[in-house]
Amino acid sequence: MSTLSSSLPLLEQAGPRRWSAGQWSGLVLLLLVAGFALLGPLVIDTDPARQQLARYLETPSLAEPLGFDQLGRSMLARLAHGARLSLSLALLSVLSAAIPGSLIGLLAAWCGGWTERVLAALADAVLALPGLLLVLLLAAFAPGGFWPLYVGISLALWVEYFRVVRAASRILLASPQVEASRLLGFGALYIVRCHLLPALLPRLLTLVRFGLAGAVLAMSALGFVGVGLQPPTPELGVMMIELLPYYREAPWLVASPVLVLLLGLLGLLLLSSQGEAA
Repeated sequence: MSTLSSSLPLLEQAGPRRWSAGQWSGLVLLLLVAGFALLGPLVIDTDPARQQLARYLETPSLAEPLGFDQLGRSMLARLAHGARLSLSLALLSVLSAAIPGSLIGLLAAWCGGWTERVLAALADAVLALPGLLLVLLLAAFAPGGFWPLYVGISLALWVEYFRVVRAASRILLASPQVEASRLLGFGALYIVRCHLLPALLPRLLTLVRFGLAGAVLAMSALGFVGVGLQPPTPELGVMMIELLPYYREAPWLVASPVLVLLLGLLGLLLLSSQGEAA
């Protein structure tokens, strides 16, 4: 009983929290980047793959605020499509890892015994393999494809959700509130909805925000080293490696995808910071 009593405060809500200035700043940055990624390709009526070699490294103007790249392609259009591709693929990968990872962690904590041991051993086996190495192995089967990035990042991320949900659920399932609900005849669905989810959701949302930042960064890093998506696909990492040789002649071109990536990651990290207790 003493062990349970010492563990319960870790799961109790400390009361409603007010968002800090950093969290509001992160939300604003994230909305700006997401709005640019979602609405940019709809508003900018320019084909990101259209080449105009006569406009090679043309400087920014009112008509083209970011100018043209080394192949005469609209940099603003490519940046909008690249941001949408990177963010949507990262969101899909994180959700594909969070949902099954959480469900498997809950199943392990609920069943216990050999089921929990087998699932924990599987998670440890996946955790022993570095995430980027897993993506590289999958990319070897389909270089430049979407599915190696998607599957590899999902397989690398689900373990985090499994471990967090499993550890927290084991304590929650042993709490007096859950024991009382079981004695009163409430089923598993009620216990999960009323006792487990309210305590798990804040932690899962924090993991999702950090997971999105990690997924975007991983895709950009893979694209930057030439292992991820390949040109002429407009993706932030691919754009960086394409434009890097021209950083002296047109530094604004290299800075554009870096700035979008920086603002997106900064927004996610600020949004994950702790608020102030009310």
